[in-house]
Amino acid sequence: MRYLLGLYAALIVGTAHAEIPTVFENRPPEDHRLGNLKTLNGFFPFETMTSLAVWKQRQIEIKRRVLISQGLWPIPTRTPLNAVIHGRVERDDYVVDRVFFESIPGHYVTGSLYRPKEGQGPFPVILSPHGHWQDGRFYDAGADIIRKQIETGAEQFEKGGRFPLQARAVQLARMGCMVFHYDMTGYADAIQLGHRPDQWEHLDRSDNWGFMSVQADLRLQNMMGLQTWNSMRAVDFVLQLESVDPSRIGVTGASGGGTQSMILGAIDERIAASMPCVMVSTSMQGGCTCENAPLLRINQGNIDIAAATAPRPLGLTAADDWTVDLKTSGFPDLQNVYQMMGVADRLTAVFHTQFPHNYNQVNRRAMYAFFNQHFSLGHESIVERDFLPLSQSESTVWSNTYPAPSGNQVGDLHETRLLALASQDSDRKIVGLVPESREGLQSYQDAIGTAWETLLGRRVDQVGKVVYQKTASTKKSQLVIQVGAIRNVDHKEEFPILRFVPQQKLDKKISVIWVADDGKLNAFDDGKIANEIMLLVNAGYNVIVPDLFGQGELAATVVKNQSQRLWFQRGGDKGWHKFSGYTYGFNHCLFVQRTHDLLSLIAYLGEQHEIFMIGRGEVAAPLVAAACSQAGSSVKRCIVDPKGFRFASIDRHDDPMFVPGAVKYLDLDGLLSLVAPTRLVICGENYPVTRKVYAASGSSSRLRFSTVGIQGTHLLSAFQGEN
Repeated sequence: MRYLLGLYAALIVGTAHAEIPTVFENRPPEDHRLGNLKTLNGFFPFETMTSLAVWKQRQIEIKRRVLISQGLWPIPTRTPLNAVIHGRVERDDYVVDRVFFESIPGHYVTGSLYRPKEGQGPFPVILSPHGHWQDGRFYDAGADIIRKQIETGAEQFEKGGRFPLQARAVQLARMGCMVFHYDMTGYADAIQLGHRPDQWEHLDRSDNWGFMSVQADLRLQNMMGLQTWNSMRAVDFVLQLESVDPSRIGVTGASGGGTQSMILGAIDERIAASMPCVMVSTSMQGGCTCENAPLLRINQGNIDIAAATAPRPLGLTAADDWTVDLKTSGFPDLQNVYQMMGVADRLTAVFHTQFPHNYNQVNRRAMYAFFNQHFSLGHESIVERDFLPLSQSESTVWSNTYPAPSGNQVGDLHETRLLALASQDSDRKIVGLVPESREGLQSYQDAIGTAWETLLGRRVDQVGKVVYQKTASTKKSQLVIQVGAIRNVDHKEEFPILRFVPQQKLDKKISVIWVADDGKLNAFDDGKIANEIMLLVNAGYNVIVPDLFGQGELAATVVKNQSQRLWFQRGGDKGWHKFSGYTYGFNHCLFVQRTHDLLSLIAYLGEQHEIFMIGRGEVAAPLVAAACSQAGSSVKRCIVDPKGFRFASIDRHDDPMFVPGAVKYLDLDGLLSLVAPTRLVICGENYPVTRKVYAASGSSSRLRFSTVGIQGTHLLSAFQGEN
């Protein structure tokens, strides 16, 4: 304490080279963010709901986060499918057609369409994504494996049991359903892109980028999103078929196919019943790039996502894998949700944990009963019969008449073209939402405002309990200097601040939150309190200068060599192991964590003070914009000088300013626009979206652009002026 008081005295009289006051010299901060990053192998308990109303709001948030993470907010343009159905294969009581269609112009979804041979319909349709079995739709377990499975009771038939993916489609067709069994990217006939890239760094560039690149992540373009879109277009496809009952569309798959089923059931209300097998649990969440995306599992896990299907029917299976504890961990929470919604009978689960990871005939029987019940198929007993499997030549959709894609339809050229099309479509939709009048403002806020709210992960009203602990204080003739810590009790976050409190105070308490690229260090100039801070203090303002997470005292712990932490799957030996979704799908990025600190500070000060904010610099200005965008009316005035910063200029996944989705949602201009109607001064260039949103909200007089910067007396006048 004596050291700190002596230090403050030295600072005030101007001693050069004085050290910056610290809070955590003798203890670490109480901050969970200093621990290990959360990974797909963590624990993901369901968030307990206190009422039906609370659950319904939570359900909206879960679905929104899923859609945003997949790059599907707003929903892309549904272009013509140009579906081709050909090459029918007939069996005794069902037929199989070969299918391909374009989910995106030039990108094909391929699969087999099973139909009952008899009956007029309308038929229910079951979508059947396959998961990570070798060769996917063409999977053959082999003679040795099927003999062992018959011995254990996992399968019954030596012929059909070798083809368990076909088996469920055959039996469902025999029960009176149509089934669309379609390929995951990179499996069977879906040859235009590899499933997981071992090499992708050559496509990590500022133009013509690929799926694993920084620019793709800044636009939320990812392989999981492509597969989710393929599944949604598969629903579009089956609904165009004759004799289909649109009220009875289901989906089921296991493992990676379980992930696809879970996601589709959560976000697409056209799915009337969903049965994701051996996937949903509070444990491992899915290890493939096709099961992960930035933002997806922040503050939620697969139990939450599966619960979003409610009140529609949901079926689950467990095995001796990561779902082994489902019966006691996760499933009771799902039961509570379905009971709360008054539809307890719509939730089904079986726990055959004597078997390893599977979709065997034991679990298939549970699935047949599930759809028999919820789609009113009318079968009293269901017994799987053997069948003649399709050979690969009978299954493949490509032929001399319909040759497989080649040339620029496959590989890197196809990948970069796909993302260019996605960018063009997204940009057109989002720019079209920028309001020209008050009538368009709500749609803009619903889309862009909601997206940024999800990206930033917390509003000021969600901050929770915040306390301030003063570490030291010294009084001089003009001011009191305090050093202390702001601690968010509910979220377990803590960071240091400096407070400069004037002796001569204004009639009302006004606090200026001074955000700087280098934190508290910016409060001093050559050992003296910075002139502009003294100017504000002498005018009667409280000035608070924080070290946000990873700044100042703890910079070396959190940000090393100007890089934020990343987590790689399986140690990062292969290219796909380094996918950013393995980090940012479970953890807030550093920019968002720092925004949370500012919101904690705003929440604490807002109880007693009117709040002004200033951020000057490529780090500070975007952070102030982010905090103000989520602060509601808590902040009264805001000054930012971004120094030309754009999220689009970021070229590293570990850049401290990297924010997944930031470019998709109009970059810094879109973020600044959400500050409206708060009084805002922007230094530097023009921001046309911000200008339009302020005009549409009737707040043009509250927005000012300054070409000369805000310094010295200009700073004081900016806070004291009408705008």
